[in-house]
Amino acid sequence: MKTISTYKAEKIFFLFGAALFSFMLSSCLKKPEGAVANTEAAEPVFAVNAFKTQAGNLDNYLEFGGDVASVSSVDVLPDQMGKVSRILVNVGDMVQKDQVLAYVDASRPGYTFAASPVKAPVSGRITSFSPTIGTQVAQSMSIAKISNTDDLEIRVNVPERFISRIALKQKAVLTFDAYPGNEFEAYVSEVSPVLDTTSRTMAIKIRISKNDSKIRVGMYARVKLITESIKNAIIVPVAATVKRDGESYIFKIENPDSESPSAVLCPVKQGITVDDKTEISEGISAGDIIVIKGQSLLNNGSKVKIIALSE
Repeated sequence: MKTISTYKAEKIFFLFGAALFSFMLSSCLKKPEGAVANTEAAEPVFAVNAFKTQAGNLDNYLEFGGDVASVSSVDVLPDQMGKVSRILVNVGDMVQKDQVLAYVDASRPGYTFAASPVKAPVSGRITSFSPTIGTQVAQSMSIAKISNTDDLEIRVNVPERFISRIALKQKAVLTFDAYPGNEFEAYVSEVSPVLDTTSRTMAIKIRISKNDSKIRVGMYARVKLITESIKNAIIVPVAATVKRDGESYIFKIENPDSESPSAVLCPVKQGITVDDKTEISEGISAGDIIVIKGQSLLNNGSKVKIIALSE
């Protein structure tokens, strides 16, 4: 049987043990001071695509389309009415002036005539020859076309709102579906002094600078008429610019080779924009590395990680 003294001693021991357990538990649950400091110091790092700027040229242009035609093209007309009795040439043949191309027989019932020769009025290449043997022709009917395929041009009608940007000798660049990726040089060789009052357009002719066997009469050309050319400008993708409070900015990456590069918000002045490229006249220099993707979440000084770099 326990005495009162023994009971009091057990109670005191139990209370002491409970207090000690509580102290040890609270010590285990308490975070070290260093852990709190590290959590507060952590900063988010944003993954971005970057672009290294460099000086280049940017051409503004107007775009049109038109068919390739010969600079000089002449219709061949027979001297007599009758039926074509002989054909001496084929489409694509080169002919000389006064060369006989065909014969026309003017004979009819009761009358017999010698066949009349049809001669080439100029030298050049046969680009069309419509009649066949036995076809009835007349003096006013063109039976063939002779063209100078060494000199080719594209005729274009320019809308009235663009005529102030057109001038003689203006540079142009041609592309064709038949030769994707290839560009051909051309220039404005003729500008009409008047406008068509019905369509409100001005006719111009664009001459192909160099004779090229790839380009043929009748091909459809896409014409880029260069209206403004900026030399040695800083050209960046349009996507690199961001708008803040109505102003244009670009995020430039500081210390891109360090372990913790940061993005600095730089105010910039934009020049002309062509397609997906824009000129930056103030704010950044050639060789700067800028953010072109992922900048929507950035603030001035944000830490970044470059996952792709292009030039």
